Amino acid sequence: MDLFPIPVEVFAADGMAVFVNKATLELNKVPDVSLIVGKYNLLTDPVCNDQMGMRDGIQKAFFRGEPMAAYAVDAPVQDMVDRGIIGEKPFEKSLMDFHLYPIMNGKKPVFVVFICVVKKLYRGRPEVARAEEYIDSHWKEKFNPQALARSADMSVSPLYILFRKHTGMTPGDYYRKCKVDHLREALADKSLSVKEAFAACGEDSRGAYAKIFKKLTGMSPVQFRACLK
Repeated sequence: MDLFPIPVEVFAADGMAVFVNKATLELNKVPDVSLIVGKYNLLTDPVCNDQMGMRDGIQKAFFRGEPMAAYAVDAPVQDMVDRGIIGEKPFEKSLMDFHLYPIMNGKKPVFVVFICVVKKLYRGRPEVARAEEYIDSHWKEKFNPQALARSADMSVSPLYILFRKHTGMTPGDYYRKCKVDHLREALADKSLSVKEAFAACGEDSRGAYAKIFKKLTGMSPVQFRACLK
């Protein structure tokens, strides 16, 4: 399990960490397992239980043996740093799915396995991280440079310069890539026609994004759909 690429922790029935794999240490910039194992208790951690809203699920996993899942959780990074849960601010913001799987002895949980699936990490300058998060959350809407700049507490021109410096693309490029990524996901759903897949992403299959899709993927939407098995 230590070589498993996804962050995994194992907790005893009392909530105390008994195992942490390498991926967890690397994600959270924690140098040694001794800083977590035998010291961190998931049941008493106010960040995961209260701020992240997982108390009910955690309680059910540990006391009733019920699996728990929490999706698209935005972890309060600074609070986790302040409480020593993770190391020196490894990322600005995150979007993660969390899963708890009880290991039972009869009807009693003896261990609980905690698996973290990282959906998105925002690293680097806080202003750029906020701008990326804004685009990721508003990809279905028409691109609005002014609203984007307000989300980062900057004016448009300085944000564009800073964004390109740290990401290698303009905010508009990032928005178009994000939109096309969602179009690819929608087109992969064969229950939708190409027209319906575009409509689900707020676009017209005969509009500008058909050309943008081909430019970024090298295939037209119809060709992309045909390549799917």
